[in-house]
Amino acid sequence: MKIGILGSGLMGGKLGVLFAQAGHEVIFSYSRRQSKLDDLARRAGQTAASGTPAEAARADVILLAVHWSRLDDVLSQAGSLVGKTVVTCCVPLDETDSKLVVGHTDSGAEQIARKLPGAKVAAAFQSTPSEVFAEVFDARQHPGKASCVYCSDDADAGRAAAELLTTIGFSPVNAGPLAIARYIEPFALLTAQLAYGTEDGPDWAYRFGKFNTL
Repeated sequence: MKIGILGSGLMGGKLGVLFAQAGHEVIFSYSRRQSKLDDLARRAGQTAASGTPAEAARADVILLAVHWSRLDDVLSQAGSLVGKTVVTCCVPLDETDSKLVVGHTDSGAEQIARKLPGAKVAAAFQSTPSEVFAEVFDARQHPGKASCVYCSDDADAGRAAAELLTTIGFSPVNAGPLAIARYIEPFALLTAQLAYGTEDGPDWAYRFGKFNTL
């Protein structure tokens, strides 16, 4: 699979490197410094490269991983995404990264889908701190995988999200339609509080499972 990264910060950079290490082709784009994109491509290996948002948008699947305040800018640089599969890990946070600016009756993922008519949109990854991705990836062959929820209104986008989650080493949990992002995005703030607001460190993950006493 060829994966275009729109936003190569903590989330996009780490996920892109791991996608490439798993054998996918990756194009890193959208950073303040070209040198950072080039460095990510070098770290990721021979299947990775750096490019512009428009070049990344030509990939089979696009990972949208920018701060909410940069969303319109990166989408304008990417160009038309009609017919494309877009997996967003964006959380609609304010400039202080402490409060949601969208919630209750709407979600960031739903707003992104409305900004991208004709694209296939899923939401994934945003409920887990980026610091634990490498550990999850290293343990991907072990039982007892960490969970990660995703949601989508489109079956193809949902399958793409599940495949990317599996590539990293998560056990994907299909939470349903894209409107469920209204609950996943606040949950992301809970995991962020555990990661950055306690003394226990950022390497938090979670596991969902059916409880059976029989």
